[in-house]
Amino acid sequence: MITSSEQQYIALYEQTRQMICQHSSAVMNAVRDVAYERFKAMGFPTRKVERYKYTDIQELFAPDYGLNLNRLAIPVNPYDAFRCDVPNLSTMLYFVVNDAFYSQTLPKGNLPEGVVIGSLNEFASTTHYNRLASRDADAVTSLNTMLAQDGLYVYVPRGVVLDKAIQVINILRSDVNLMVNRRVLIILEEGAEAKFLFCDHAMDDRHFLTTQVIEVYVGQNAKLDLYCLEETHAKNVRVSNVYIDQEANSRVNHNVITLHNGLTRNKLDLNLRGEGAECSCNGCVIADKQQHVDNNTLITHHVPHCTSQELYKYVLNDEATGAFAGKVYVAKDAQKTISQMTNQNLCATKNARMYTQPMLEIYADDVKCAHGSTVGQLNDAALFYMQQRGISRKEAQLLLQSAFINEVIGHMELEPLRDRLHYLVEKRFRGELNKCEGCKLCR
Repeated sequence: MITSSEQQYIALYEQTRQMICQHSSAVMNAVRDVAYERFKAMGFPTRKVERYKYTDIQELFAPDYGLNLNRLAIPVNPYDAFRCDVPNLSTMLYFVVNDAFYSQTLPKGNLPEGVVIGSLNEFASTTHYNRLASRDADAVTSLNTMLAQDGLYVYVPRGVVLDKAIQVINILRSDVNLMVNRRVLIILEEGAEAKFLFCDHAMDDRHFLTTQVIEVYVGQNAKLDLYCLEETHAKNVRVSNVYIDQEANSRVNHNVITLHNGLTRNKLDLNLRGEGAECSCNGCVIADKQQHVDNNTLITHHVPHCTSQELYKYVLNDEATGAFAGKVYVAKDAQKTISQMTNQNLCATKNARMYTQPMLEIYADDVKCAHGSTVGQLNDAALFYMQQRGISRKEAQLLLQSAFINEVIGHMELEPLRDRLHYLVEKRFRGELNKCEGCKLCR
């Protein structure tokens, strides 16, 4: 049954379809109507749907947000607004303002021959755009596909190794409450290597609703490091769906870090389609007040001799809510699969809530798969031991929480970012981190 949450978007598309298409590309427009029909047929999932049981999607999309469908110019120069820099990271810096690639000022220095980083409108082809996302009967993905008008496109050709990490700053900017529909398409051909750091920031004290769909193709022997860092504010709602396909002997290191947010829902669908492929998926969450963070993952082993590892950790204070639902699916022919899934959580107050659901679905008989989860509080004996040695209870709690979350950070391969995150995590626990040091956003 279609509710008012869906009906407003159905009516919006029917009334503004021509305007949406006019300000987008043929590639993106080609799949809109199919996505619209799918969304109209499905509607938003209820909490009875297994993958959405911990977040009320219909409630998130019920408010009436504005949309910039006519592509009015946004009065912001991100190079003036953004001053946050990870020391010694030496990245190639790019900006996406709301959902549009900011091309006025591109990073200095030349990219290797054949590498393309730019607007999805300008470069995307029908060969890759929406191919992964369309496999998933997901209402948020369908809504994003029918409304998205631009995004980021990255192509790294065969055998090319990017020495510098690509840092993408997603800036939310608006004078009114705004809905943003952002797309990202990343293609790494055979033997290519690249590192990406996506940083989410909100520049204005407005209510934002962001849908994001990221599609990633990782070719044979290719290597991808993908870091997603969220530092927005309590009025931000973020629903992000990531789709990754891996070919033979490829390596993926996927990391999601939530330091500041309002309500966040991250979904990861990762497919190991070539023998010898490996993935490491890590997540760390620090939440307090009434913040809500829901991470949902599905890793599918389609073929033999693949390896997957997951480690997600949460520290929840005040009345924060956390959720982790992870599933590893091992197909009948995917023999010699190795998989480990771990979710560990600290509820530092009585009113904090954590929901955890690790799952294995295995149809092969020669595998090594394990999963586990824990939900607990800080160790009273450890706190007492530290207090006996002159450390205040508050400082002891901070040290134990930092040590707990730093295990996840230790898995991150980008060393300057790893060092910086140790510092940011400590400041977050001390209540000192309202925004990145030196950043003008949110002032």
